[in-house]
Amino acid sequence: MPLSDDEQRILHEIEKEFYDSDPEFAREVGETTLYKHALRNIKWAVIIGVAGLVGVVAALQVHFGLAFVAFLTMFVCAVVVERNLRKMGKAGFQKVTGQVRSGQMRASMGGFSERMRNRLRKDDL
Repeated sequence: MPLSDDEQRILHEIEKEFYDSDPEFAREVGETTLYKHALRNIKWAVIIGVAGLVGVVAALQVHFGLAFVAFLTMFVCAVVVERNLRKMGKAGFQKVTGQVRSGQMRASMGGFSERMRNRLRKDDL
């Protein structure tokens, strides 16, 4: 059921107020997609999972309980990766692999290294 003219006008006013009140947040919301969010979660889960693997190897020399905690960390990270891949679905996964092949992954991941370089440059000034 389409919106009435009055409802559309009210919706446009709310949208305009949203963009006027916090343009940075509005830009962030407009640019963030399910794929970017899922990729960010996968990236962090993989990083923490690798740290968990290192923790398992190191903790086995110290105490079995610590190694078990590190293993549980790896397991949770694997579950996070699996769930986010399911959210993305086959179409999203194909889109991501196409971006990797074309070299657009840096832009889609948010350019963390570029932001850090810029931040360090600002500190040097």
